[in-house]
Amino acid sequence: MKLHCEVEVISRHLPALGLRNRGKGVRAVLILCQQTPQSQPWSPAGGKRGGPPPACLLISTLKDKRGTRYEQLKENVEQFFTKFVDEGKATIRLKVPPVDICLSKANSSCLKSFLSAVRLAHKGCDVEAPLSTLTPVKTSEFEKLKTKMVITSKKDYPLTKNFPYSLEHLQTSYCGLVQVDMRMLCLKNLRKLDLSHNHIKKLPATVGDLIHLQELNLSDNHLESFSVALCQSTLQKSLRNLDLSKNKIKALPIQFCQLRELTDLKLDNNELIRFPFKIGQLTNLRFLSAAHNKLPFLPSEFKNLSLEYLDLFGNTFEQPKVLPIIMLQMPLTLLETSARTILHNRIPYGSHIIPFHLCQDLDTAKTCVCGRCCLSCFIQAITTMNLHSVAHTVVLADNMGGTEAPVISYFCSLGCYVNSCDMLK
Repeated sequence: MKLHCEVEVISRHLPALGLRNRGKGVRAVLILCQQTPQSQPWSPAGGKRGGPPPACLLISTLKDKRGTRYEQLKENVEQFFTKFVDEGKATIRLKVPPVDICLSKANSSCLKSFLSAVRLAHKGCDVEAPLSTLTPVKTSEFEKLKTKMVITSKKDYPLTKNFPYSLEHLQTSYCGLVQVDMRMLCLKNLRKLDLSHNHIKKLPATVGDLIHLQELNLSDNHLESFSVALCQSTLQKSLRNLDLSKNKIKALPIQFCQLRELTDLKLDNNELIRFPFKIGQLTNLRFLSAAHNKLPFLPSEFKNLSLEYLDLFGNTFEQPKVLPIIMLQMPLTLLETSARTILHNRIPYGSHIIPFHLCQDLDTAKTCVCGRCCLSCFIQAITTMNLHSVAHTVVLADNMGGTEAPVISYFCSLGCYVNSCDMLK
């Protein structure tokens, strides 16, 4: 039984000698095999050889193809460390010799099977998988892992075999895909996934399980939405570049603004009628392109962005209305008062504490220009903003050479509205 991965063998005696390990694994082949009868140790009970040949572990590298053999596995494993086994990482700690065998960049399913076999060998049980013989490893088995694959036609798309588990960059464009191939979601090392120029209508929530994914290109597909599940997945910590251009997306969920590591966002040529109103929370965003959509105005928190490049050309921006929409109510309702208090004091809330519909109301609360929040009691007005105030480079917002766009603003009281009007004058 073989496992291809990177291996680092660390002696636990090094710290006591004041030495440190170099901290870098090498490409290796681990082989769980049976000892030959000649090398089989004497049985403790009676001192005779007997029973099936015990299993041993052989680690072979390109420089040492004959490998290093750890002959005794039975009752010789002190501990298995498998917290990151789904990422292709694990550690086998041996008693004798006192070493930690650190495994990385392995296929997670193959690693689990290999560890299961080692556990059986440790317990002295028969290993269900066939054990290898002690033969030198061929040079071809140490070929460099494939980390990039580009497929740009249907005829080249693999139908009968899996993608190399070591892939970090996968592009499958112009392949006629109508859904995401589930085999791609097993590529735990994937950092860049390009599914552009296909016919994908919906993304599975399991895309969010690609914990290292930094770039996702879904341009020129048939997407109509970007799910809340993806916004609340591990993509919050990893995703930096997202291309959703040339789709049929009309709106992005409020939770989209939880993808706070985003630096580049492309939304051109969709059917967007609004941005998420909390878009100002994308504090790392530097490149935003949303040309040729149906945006009538920008949300008030758009002012909080700090961009290097902004393109909003070809949108149907409305002219600011002279009269505001007044929805003030005095005195404030109990719901409005309590909601403002919760949000102002940042009191934690959730569906396990208050009804779900109230959580939704709090999540969609408006933010006044003074920084306070309001639920359903506010003044709404549309003003204009020079886009250069949020971006260094701005593509013209209209054919007339303008760089101004309408912004919808909310005011929690008449005093805030009057003060804002005075400032504008």
